[in-house]
Amino acid sequence: MRSLAALATLTLAACAAPAIATEPRTEPQPVADTLLIGGTVYDVRWGLPAGEPLALAIVEHGFTRRCDNLRGTLQAWVDAGLMTLCIDASMVAGNPELADALAELLVTEGLVGPGGQPVPARTVVGGHSAGGAFAVRLGWQLAQAAPDRIAGAVLFDPVASGARFVDELRGLAAFGQRPVLAVTANASGCNAQHNAYPGLRAAAADDIAAGGDGFVGAQLLQSSTHVDAEGGDSDLLGWVACRQGPPRPGNVKALRELTATWAADVARGVRTPSAYPGGALFERLRDADRAATID
Repeated sequence: MRSLAALATLTLAACAAPAIATEPRTEPQPVADTLLIGGTVYDVRWGLPAGEPLALAIVEHGFTRRCDNLRGTLQAWVDAGLMTLCIDASMVAGNPELADALAELLVTEGLVGPGGQPVPARTVVGGHSAGGAFAVRLGWQLAQAAPDRIAGAVLFDPVASGARFVDELRGLAAFGQRPVLAVTANASGCNAQHNAYPGLRAAAADDIAAGGDGFVGAQLLQSSTHVDAEGGDSDLLGWVACRQGPPRPGNVKALRELTATWAADVARGVRTPSAYPGGALFERLRDADRAATID
């Protein structure tokens, strides 16, 4: 692990560095709130779509990151019709204790949105980096306790949290009954050299065995980085630590287009053809050698 002194130096450098170019913000901005989960009060960010939400999307940030690092990507999901919820919390090993407590809260009491707004029961889980392990754990717990409630998962360069990740991801996917999709980056220390791939491949094999096509997502290729999901909401600490440079706008755009479409599709139980193999958006990325299927 990086020493505290080195981390402090890097953090100070991040504060002094020029800002990464940001994408234009789409209004409205996230709603700050708090939630009591498992006896602890957490700061959270809600994203509220203009109309009736397709589903609740619980999307978690990565290790040492915050919800604000996913603002642009979360807004893309809101624009696609999802109500989003992100929790500012430690993501060491995907924080399975928090995932378990949140699953229990969802099943036993439910959630109420800001201002008393109703929260859809139908749930999509998502997460970046170690937040992907959190999402899989949460989805797996919901699949056990309230299988009709969990629609599936959409992940951003997930990092597995040990051997249990494979079993939890397979249990969530349930032989293709629920989509589990990911956009990943080139291998790096920050994504543990694609240590989530065994789980994704196992889910793909289960889906094929059940008669599906085995599609579990795409890897971005050209200068992709672990923090593509953060885009202009990333910082020097986020991209220097991974030694891949800042996220490229084209990759950020592709990730947001794919994952927002997938998340809305998971919520509705459909597939928008353009965002899958054989479709216009997906094949445009693949033909330009910008993306490849995860297999």
